[in-house]
Amino acid sequence: MMARMPARPVFTLEEANALVPRLKSLIGAQMERRSQIERGLEQLAKLMGAVVDSIRVEDEDPPPVRNLKRDLAERIERYRVAWREVEELGVALKDARAGLVDFYGHVDGKAVWLCWKYGEEAVTHYHGLDEGFAGRKPIAATLRHRHLN
Repeated sequence: MMARMPARPVFTLEEANALVPRLKSLIGAQMERRSQIERGLEQLAKLMGAVVDSIRVEDEDPPPVRNLKRDLAERIERYRVAWREVEELGVALKDARAGLVDFYGHVDGKAVWLCWKYGEEAVTHYHGLDEGFAGRKPIAATLRHRHLN
C-alpha cells in the first residue's frame, strides 16, 4: 500500500509573501549550486575529452577525474536535498532552472496557483491549476484586498 501524500497547504497571499524572503535565500543558494555543478560537468568533459553520460567513478579513472566525479556526486546530492527543503515549505517547485514555485491558494473562490519566480519581490500573479507560467494573471490591488486576505 502506497503512503498517501499529505494535502498541500492552502496559502493566503500574505502567507505566500511571508515565505518570499526564505525562498529567495534557498533558491539563490540553489542557483549557485547549479552553476557550480554545471562548471564541474564542463571541467569533467574537458578532462575526459567528451561529455560524459555518468559521473559514476570507474576503476580506470585517473585520480583527478575520480576526485571530480566524487565532488560532483556530493554537490548533486546537496542540490536534490535542498529542493526537498523548498518543497517542505508547502510550495510546488515548477521550474528549478528559473526558480519558479507555486503556492496553492484561492482567488474569487476558485483554487489557483499563486505564482512566484526567483528575482520577483513578491507574489503578484496567479494562474489556474491547469495553466502554467504563460497563463499568469496579475493580482490587482482590489483583488488582493477582497479575496486573498
